[in-house]
Amino acid sequence: MAACARLSGGSGAGDGGSSGSSSAATSNSNSNGGGSGEPPSERRSQPPKGRKTSTSSWLSRLAAGIKGQQPLRIVLNLMMIFLLLRFWPVPNGHGHAPLGQVEPVTVQVAFSEFVKQIQKNEVKRVVIDSSSSTFTFALRPSSPLYKMLPESLDRNHITFTTIRPADYPTPYEQMLKHNIQFSALDKKAGRLSTLLTYAVSALVVIAVLNRLPIKLLPQRGAGRRHTAAQSQAPIVFDDVAGVDEAKEELKEIVDFLRSPDKFTRLGARPPSGVLLVGPPGTGKTLLARAVAGEADVPFFSISASEFVELYVGMGAMRVRELFAAARKEAPAIVFIDEIDAVAKGRDSRLRSVGNDEREQTLNQLLTELDGFDSNRTAPVICIAATNRPDVLDAALLRPGRFDRRVAVERPDRQGREEILRVHINQRGLPLGEDVRVDTLAAQTTGFTGADLANLVNEAALLAGRGNKGVVSNVDFDAAILRSVAGIEKKRSVLQGEEKKVVARHEVGHALVSTAVAAVLPHTQGLVEKLSIIPRSGGALGFTYIPPKTEDRALLFDREIRGQLAMLMGGRAAEELTCEAVSTGAVDDIRRATELAYKAVSEYGLNANVGPLSVGMLASGGDDYSLKDSGSPVARAVEAEVKLMLESALAVARDVVTANRKLHDNLSAALTADERVEGAALQEWLSQVEVPASLKAFVLQGTAPGAARATLAAVGLTSAP
Repeated sequence: MAACARLSGGSGAGDGGSSGSSSAATSNSNSNGGGSGEPPSERRSQPPKGRKTSTSSWLSRLAAGIKGQQPLRIVLNLMMIFLLLRFWPVPNGHGHAPLGQVEPVTVQVAFSEFVKQIQKNEVKRVVIDSSSSTFTFALRPSSPLYKMLPESLDRNHITFTTIRPADYPTPYEQMLKHNIQFSALDKKAGRLSTLLTYAVSALVVIAVLNRLPIKLLPQRGAGRRHTAAQSQAPIVFDDVAGVDEAKEELKEIVDFLRSPDKFTRLGARPPSGVLLVGPPGTGKTLLARAVAGEADVPFFSISASEFVELYVGMGAMRVRELFAAARKEAPAIVFIDEIDAVAKGRDSRLRSVGNDEREQTLNQLLTELDGFDSNRTAPVICIAATNRPDVLDAALLRPGRFDRRVAVERPDRQGREEILRVHINQRGLPLGEDVRVDTLAAQTTGFTGADLANLVNEAALLAGRGNKGVVSNVDFDAAILRSVAGIEKKRSVLQGEEKKVVARHEVGHALVSTAVAAVLPHTQGLVEKLSIIPRSGGALGFTYIPPKTEDRALLFDREIRGQLAMLMGGRAAEELTCEAVSTGAVDDIRRATELAYKAVSEYGLNANVGPLSVGMLASGGDDYSLKDSGSPVARAVEAEVKLMLESALAVARDVVTANRKLHDNLSAALTADERVEGAALQEWLSQVEVPASLKAFVLQGTAPGAARATLAAVGLTSAP
């Protein structure tokens, strides 16, 4: 990636070049960034506009409707019906028809009081329910019982009820004696009324619930099924650019899916799985889609995180359902994205307590992968993608499960050019005459397919904001800067002393970087832009150093020392030219410490520590580690790392001191203009003098005496 030194709540100075690899792009007009590794958007099938009619009976339709419901939804509906009907008002059947009352108020009285009211001739009529020995009766307006009730109640709507004791006879003779009307309850009519009320209530509740988006659990795990017919334009290998090696590896899979007979007749079995390994955005998902499109087979895709739910056992069930659905349509492809979410190694260092659900899911996945060779003529091939292959369980990677491991890396220069052309052609981008795609590919070392897709889109947006008819090279340059340094904050302008400190900091980076480029002309790029305009992400200023045109696969020890000196250039300038040192170099120091530590403890580039990997097995494995604090090796590493950093800071001070006048003048110009670039900047930097101490440190690793003195002052010693 393009190098960039910037001052952020701290500041950063970037490395010169980075290794290139391959990525992917697509020409599909519906793709999400083409080479970004994301699949194109898909058109979902729409339901028919008209409702389908049926000549079957309503009972058959009801049974079909119940059959189509998920069991959980049916249980939920029944529970809701029960709870609602538990409190649903229904006819009591005791007096509506006989008493002619609407919604009466029922008052419970003692049976003895009922008998007294009969004897006093205060009862008008009685309805008898012999099954429950319940008497519902109405009193005459003159009855003294009404005086015991609240006056707000309407006497015409009051019904009294009582229950006859089991050993007491019904007072028929007394009721006949006082000419009281009495009758029995019509049980058949009451039951029918109650049944109809419950039935209508249940239908209303079901209708309401079926129209609510009630969904306690996500869809079950058959995954999303995609076929060539469901996509507007199926992805094939011709649509994918920048990953030639990966495509060659996957063509054999396509051949097996297309013509399995020519392999099976020789006794060959289909590969169980293919693991796509690479950084984010390099086109792993897109390649899986291309394999399915080339072979013209069903494509089932799912993210590994969808397997794991709160409920134990759901993950294993989803794995079973996913592969069962794929086998029904075999030959087919199952794509699992980010498989490391469920397939981490079952080691105590890699898995936390309480991961039984994930382990069950992994075990089920291992079982499903083992069973693929049961049908050789109609295979199901699993393609999985991850950017963390080091944490995957060893049982998953053995032959018979994931037989192939395909690296999908960042694109090289030619791959980036192909990806850029795909995106430019796909969008129909009108390019200016000054735009050269090969030059853009050289300037974007380290970009993935997703980065390049975003770059083309940003350039088009910038041209559109400027109301231009074409996208010029200026727009692409601005888009590259937005990618590596962030967006300029035009409202957040530095003022006063802070502005001067940031300018001196960035000029310090520029001077040291130019001096390092003079010592290492073939590996270190030249500074092209200086800016103290704040950018998104907290950067207060930045020094832009584009990479060299060649793609690099190796990093040499002298380059590491040169980068350390460049990273320390901002802090050295602040120490020598400002009244006080700021926190602006916090990101520089962090990056320099990380780089120096790797050089000493991982790369084996320090003669005193030797070819020793101190930070081995940091991701888990054996318990033994040389990184234990307090060990002699750890103390030696600490001393050598500090010596490298102190040496880099010392030689950076020497560069600023040797070019003090140039530093002051360029800082003043940057403070005034807020941006210096192009020919004007190169005229300034052509005056940089290179001190001998910088050459000795970068080329030979010779530590300045000041650095060793600083090391001794804090009680650390390094071998000479």
